[in-house]
Amino acid sequence: MRLNIDYLAHKAELDPLTETVIYTGPIDAYFGYKLGYLEYRSVRFETELLDIPNFQGNAAVNYTDRETPWTRIIEHKWFEFGKDENGNDLPKTVISREYSSEWKPGDEPYYPVNDEKNSFLYNQYKALAEKEEGVIFGGRLAEYRYYDMDQVIASVLKQCEKELERS
Repeated sequence: MRLNIDYLAHKAELDPLTETVIYTGPIDAYFGYKLGYLEYRSVRFETELLDIPNFQGNAAVNYTDRETPWTRIIEHKWFEFGKDENGNDLPKTVISREYSSEWKPGDEPYYPVNDEKNSFLYNQYKALAEKEEGVIFGGRLAEYRYYDMDQVIASVLKQCEKELERS
C-alpha cells in the first residue's frame, strides 16, 4: 500500500503492482479529460477558534435560507465528543463555515453538476470506464454523483458483489 501518492501521476509505475485498481478520483481526470471537463461545485471553508465551550451543541448544522451566505457550520469538537478526559466541556471550540463556490479545473471537486450536458459527458466517460480492465471506478468522483452515506455503502456492496461474481 502507498499513501499520499498521485495515482494518475504514477499510474505506469503503480498498475503493475496489482491485478485490480480501485479508482475513486474524477473519472474525467482518469481519461486525461480527453472528452472535456465534467463540472462540479466546490466548497470554501473559513475556520475560527472561539473562546466559548459550545457554539451549536452538535457537529453540523445546515443552513438553507437565502440570507445566510454559508451552507453549513461544522463544530469539530463534537466529532471528538467535546469533553476532556474528566468529562468537562473544553473551554474553546473550533468551527468551520462552508461556503458553496464555483469550481474551475485545479479546484477540489465536491459536488457534481447534475444537468443534461454533464450527464451526457459522464455517460461517455462511463462507457470508456466499462472497457477498462482491472479497474473498479467507485465513489462520488469516479461515479460522478452525490452520495449520502447509505448510498455509498449500497454502491460499495454492489461493486463487491459484482467483483466476487467474477472471481
